[in-house]
Amino acid sequence: MEIPKVSELGRKVIDEVERAVVGKRDLLETIMASVLAGGHVLLEDYPGLGKTLIARSFAAALGLDFKRIQFTPDLLPGDITGGYIFNRTKNKFELRQGPVFTNILLADEINRASPKTQSALLEAMQEGQVTMEGESLKLPDPFIVLATQNPIEYEGTFPLPEAQLDRFMLKLTVGYPSLEEEKEILQRRRKRKQDELVLRQITKPSQLVEMRAALETVHVDGDLEEYISALVHTTRGDRRVAVGASPRGSLAFLKMARARAALAGRDFILPDDVKHFAVPVLTHRLLLQPEYWMSREVNGDVIRDVLKVTPVPVIR
Repeated sequence: MEIPKVSELGRKVIDEVERAVVGKRDLLETIMASVLAGGHVLLEDYPGLGKTLIARSFAAALGLDFKRIQFTPDLLPGDITGGYIFNRTKNKFELRQGPVFTNILLADEINRASPKTQSALLEAMQEGQVTMEGESLKLPDPFIVLATQNPIEYEGTFPLPEAQLDRFMLKLTVGYPSLEEEKEILQRRRKRKQDELVLRQITKPSQLVEMRAALETVHVDGDLEEYISALVHTTRGDRRVAVGASPRGSLAFLKMARARAALAGRDFILPDDVKHFAVPVLTHRLLLQPEYWMSREVNGDVIRDVLKVTPVPVIR
């Protein structure tokens, strides 16, 4: 598939999702870029802002299978991956696949489950497979995890371990709609006379795989590779940071920059494509020193300072 075709299909998908999600064009473009880049997304925001609606809408427009897991303290790893059960009729054990065997998995309130249960997604998110009874089972391609967590209710929750946070390509917030956008939400609901909105299918899973393959043709200049490496490396030397971004952060920058360029119809990336994703790529990958744990502003300050001190290459 050629890059212009990727851009055309990507824009159509975003336009279709925007029929259900009002006033969040930038967020939808970022999630679409993440889908093309093959990355998982962590959505952290208050209840009722459309996180589940966004996930369901993308699944419908992309023509992908969708499943949802409500994470709770009593959820077990087997409730996610499935397992082997004994079939009395056939007198043998048979595999019962869990909800992880899907294209888009919504892990709702992921931090409410125990670390043991959270870890059931680690192999799936990184390797695209699940191991049960010593047998590795491939997950459907594509496989994307969209996880949500509430930033204000910490009672009865288990913070995600750094190893799992690192497997999310982006951490995003939805944000409240403006006054005009909220009025638009009410008007659309009144006009269609029902809660459910049926979206058109724009692509098929096989087309999404082709779109992802096309991203490999997007040119990345050597100076921009050096710029990405410098950004990530600088986070490790900041005095406010105990543990900086990992090489997964560098790869996330590369993949997201390529996806943004492709959605714009370009077969090359620009420095702005990298800088655009600095906050969503880095914010969850920085482990701050203990004295800064209570401040929610320091992560952003560190990222802004990193962008300031890292020389931006001039592409001719």
